[in-house]
Amino acid sequence: MINFNADKTLNAAATFWFLVAVLGQWIFVIYIAAFYGSAAVGGNFEKWNKVLPNGYVDGDPIYNLALATHLSLAFTMHFFGPLQLIPQLRSYAPTFHRWNGRIYIATAFIISLAGLYLTWTKVPFGGDRINITINAIAIMVCAAMAYRYARAYNFKAHRRWAIRLFLVVAGVWFFRIGLMFWLAVNKGPVGFDMQSFQGPFLTFLGLAQTFLPLAVLELYFRAQDSSISIAKWFVSIIIFLFTIMMGIGIFAASMAMWIPRI
Repeated sequence: MINFNADKTLNAAATFWFLVAVLGQWIFVIYIAAFYGSAAVGGNFEKWNKVLPNGYVDGDPIYNLALATHLSLAFTMHFFGPLQLIPQLRSYAPTFHRWNGRIYIATAFIISLAGLYLTWTKVPFGGDRINITINAIAIMVCAAMAYRYARAYNFKAHRRWAIRLFLVVAGVWFFRIGLMFWLAVNKGPVGFDMQSFQGPFLTFLGLAQTFLPLAVLELYFRAQDSSISIAKWFVSIIIFLFTIMMGIGIFAASMAMWIPRI
């Protein structure tokens, strides 16, 4: 009975995290479509510069195309990505799952390459090229591994790499909600300068956007494979706490950045 309750709690914690994450990502998707999409449809690309320090650049069509590709694919990744992780959809619509997965993996490579081009041709706000590059490489590695294990019909390994891909693809999203969580709990910037957008906290957050979600996921996988109830309870608590922090960040980001621009 104890083992059953521990397993049930661990599954509940993971489900709770997934639902909150999907809600937050779909709010982000609506924002991308409403702000960037509407500006593009209306031909008002300069509007992007109200949000992006290195947004639309007059006279640089290659850069602008890369940016438009990156934004449009971000919409695709954050909207369709969560659908890959719904087990009922995998069971009842396997054809959709396979084709959506192929598109998702191909998109992951394209969005990473576009992101690298944008990062290394224009200095990003705060100059954090290294952490952005690390995230892009992590996306491509996870995408390649997910594809490899799917082709090998090793679906347990494929599923785990697909979840890792889902997390690292959301690196920019994690950065935003992590920043807004930090600003909300501290009632202002602590550990960095808002004008230059540099400081030790942002350096930490730049690494955390990729590695912190992966670390929590690895704890979840180990607890899932373990027969020790206390390990399952411990990881469940970590996931619940991580979800609450994520929820605060999502709410703060939605109210301060996304919803006002929709």
